[in-house]
Amino acid sequence: MSQDHFDTFFIGARKGSLLKSIRAALAEDGPDLTSIPLFRQDMPMRAQIVAKQQGVVAGLPLLPLILHECSPSGEWTVEFELEDGQEVAPGTQVALLCGCPYVLLKAERIILNFLCHLSGIATLTSQYAKALKGSRTRLLDTRKTLPGLRYLEKYAVQMGGGFNHRIDLREMLMLKDTHIDQAGSITKAVEALRNAYSPCPPLEVECRSHEEIQEAVATGADRIMLDNFSPSELRAALDMIPKEIETEVSGGVNLDTIGLIGKIGPDFVSVGRITHSAPSCDFSMRTLPCPACG
Repeated sequence: MSQDHFDTFFIGARKGSLLKSIRAALAEDGPDLTSIPLFRQDMPMRAQIVAKQQGVVAGLPLLPLILHECSPSGEWTVEFELEDGQEVAPGTQVALLCGCPYVLLKAERIILNFLCHLSGIATLTSQYAKALKGSRTRLLDTRKTLPGLRYLEKYAVQMGGGFNHRIDLREMLMLKDTHIDQAGSITKAVEALRNAYSPCPPLEVECRSHEEIQEAVATGADRIMLDNFSPSELRAALDMIPKEIETEVSGGVNLDTIGLIGKIGPDFVSVGRITHSAPSCDFSMRTLPCPACG
């Protein structure tokens, strides 16, 4: 995945949220009082970002943004050995930094925190996406993201080969049991939403039974979510839904079950754990003096 993809994803409010997250992380650390008296600031330093395990890298375009926040005057350079979305082996150098020691050491932990977390999401997403290979089913994320990091985490899902569900509550209207119970029925809930908005955003209905599926189909919903259906129930449910209505499976999906779901063939399967339970991917920064890169 290229820098262009990152720049296209992070525009407008997303770019503002991204910079806010970087600034908040730097503010949490404060000044690096340890490094100031120990390193000559006129002696450039080189730093390698190295993968310590197999994984899919995500977050490299953050490096210059973080370094810029540490030093807007540009007392640093960064060179990339690969791009987001590529798989790396242990020992792979993913980036080479050069600049003022205080800037690099101030940025080190922030760079690694973002890179390890986002690459962990991309790596786990890749495992789920590979389990669906050969099927028509596409992997979706959910809104189960860390507060303030949704855009970054959903970007990492894309780097791992997944697709984004709704970014926020405006992008798609989703009727869950609470909404349906409040309205009195699926039909009444759908009518209320379509009367409230013109044009009405895409509308998804979460169904708990075959009876609810029949009612959701009759309303002409854009997508029907089948929540916690067994494989046999899922096959029967999909047969009830016309092809012009998208289908999504959710609930309790893991690496042991997603392959079978793909074979059954819904349009989408959404998995919360690719963001909320992704383990960190291990990277480190190795520094050394660099008199020649000033």
